[in-house]
Amino acid sequence: MEALLKIKGSAIICESLLREGVEVIFGHPGGAILPFYDALWGYPQLRHILVRHEQAAAHAADGYARVTGKVGVCVATSGPGATNLVTGIMAAKADSVPMVAITGQVARPSLGSEAFQECDTCAIVSPCTKATFMVMNARDLPNVMREAFQVAREGRPGPVLVDVPRDVQLEEAEVEFPEASKTEIPPLSDETLEGIQQAARLINDAERPVIISGHGIIASGASAEVQALAETTGIPVITTLLGLSGFPGNHPLNLGMLGMHGMYWANMAVDQADVIVGLAMRFDDRVTGKASTFAPHARIIHLDIEASQVGRNVPVEVPLVGDAKTVLQALLPLVKGKERPDWVGHIEGMKRDHPSLAIPSSDKLQAQHVLRDLNELIQENPETVVVTGVGQHQMWAAQFLFFDRCNSFVSSGGLGTMGYELPAAMGVQAGRPGAPVWSIAGDGGFQMTLQELATVTEEKLPVKIAVFNNGYLGMVRQWQEMFFQNHLKAVPIPGPDYVKLAQ
Repeated sequence: MEALLKIKGSAIICESLLREGVEVIFGHPGGAILPFYDALWGYPQLRHILVRHEQAAAHAADGYARVTGKVGVCVATSGPGATNLVTGIMAAKADSVPMVAITGQVARPSLGSEAFQECDTCAIVSPCTKATFMVMNARDLPNVMREAFQVAREGRPGPVLVDVPRDVQLEEAEVEFPEASKTEIPPLSDETLEGIQQAARLINDAERPVIISGHGIIASGASAEVQALAETTGIPVITTLLGLSGFPGNHPLNLGMLGMHGMYWANMAVDQADVIVGLAMRFDDRVTGKASTFAPHARIIHLDIEASQVGRNVPVEVPLVGDAKTVLQALLPLVKGKERPDWVGHIEGMKRDHPSLAIPSSDKLQAQHVLRDLNELIQENPETVVVTGVGQHQMWAAQFLFFDRCNSFVSSGGLGTMGYELPAAMGVQAGRPGAPVWSIAGDGGFQMTLQELATVTEEKLPVKIAVFNNGYLGMVRQWQEMFFQNHLKAVPIPGPDYVKLAQ
C-alpha cells in the first residue's frame, strides 16, 4: 500500500491523469481552473495543447480518443469556458467517444450566489454525458478521477465531466491513490450465447444476407472479425458513415455506405435482403429512413454493446448484447463457408445500371476531381487519416474515398457538428504524429473554427486542409432547392481569402 501523500487538489488531478496514462490534454485556462494550470507546471510529462476556443478542446480530445483508443481529456474554466465545451461533449456522446472533461468552478462559499462566471455546469452537461461529478473535497479527487476514466471507457464509451471548485483545487489533503482504472470485458450472458446460435442458423440459411458494420466495430477492434465473417460466408458488407474504415474500402464484398446519402446499390441490397446482420450500429434515422418501411423482407440480427439500443428503432429477431469482438469470435466457428454468386452478381448488376461515382469530364475544377486526387494519396499511403466536417463535403468524402486501414476516417456522425473537422484533426495529429492527416471542410463549417489555424501552427501539428469553397452553405442550399421551392435564404456565405489566411 502506498503511503499517504499530502498534496493539493490541483496536483491530485495531474497525478491522476498521469496514472491513467494520459499524455496529451487540450484546454484553455481561466480564473477558476488556474490552480490546475499552476500544478501542471510541475508535470512536464503532460503535454498541454492550448486551443483558441474551448469547443475546439472537446473536438480535439474526441479526435485524439478515436485514433488512439485512449480517453481524450479537455480542460476549461467555469462559466463560458465550461459552456463552450458543451457542443464537443455532446458530439462525443452521440458518437460513443470516451472523454473526460475537467472544468473549474467558483469557490465553495460562492456557490449559488450568482458569482462571476458561475453556472451549474453539471446540470447543463448532464444530458450530454454518461456521468458528472462535482468534487467538494480534495480528498475525494483520486477516487473520482479514477471512476471518471472507468465510466468513460466501459460499456458504450462516452464523455464524463468532473467539476472542481477553485478552492478545492487549492486545498491540501492526505490521499492514497487507487490503482488506475481498467476496462474488463464481461463474459457473454446465457441469452447472448443462445442468440449467437440462433444468429448462426439464420446466416447459414440466408439467401440474400447483408452485413451492416458500424462505428462500434472500430471501437471494439473487431474489423478483422467482420472481414473473416464476410469472407467465410460470402456476405456483402455495407457500412454506416462512421463505420467506413472498419472494413477494407477496396474489398470486393464492400458495398460502401448506406442511408440517406449512401450508395443506391447498398440501399437496394438492404431493401431486398432476407437477413440483415447489424453489427455495432444503431439503425438510426439516417440509415433507415422511415423505420416502418426499412428492410421489409429481412429478419434482423442486431449486435450492440448497449442493451437499450438493440431493437430500439427497428424490430429485431435476434438480439445480441455484448462486446462486438467477443461476440463475433464466438459466432465465427458456427457459420458455414459459402459463396453467393447469384446474390453478389445481382448487386453488381445494380452497380453497373446505376453508377454514382463517375468523375465529371470537365475543365472546371469540381469536388469529384479533388476527391479523386486525394483518394490517390490515400492509396499511396494507407496511414493517412481523413477528418471531415459536416455537409456536402462530408458525404462526398464518404462516397469517393476508400480506406483500407482500419480507423482512418473520422467525422461527426450523430450530432453532425459543423466546424468539427479542424480541431478534431488536431487531436488526430497529436495522437498519430507520424501519419498524414487531412482535414476536409466546407467553407461554411471551416469559418466556425478557423481560429485553430493558430493552434496547429504553434503546436507544429502538420494537418493538411482542403476547403471546398463554393460560397454557400451547400447542403442547406440543396435542401432549399429540393424541398422548399428553391427559396434560397441565408445560404450565401462569402469567406476570407483562404490562401492568405493560411499564409
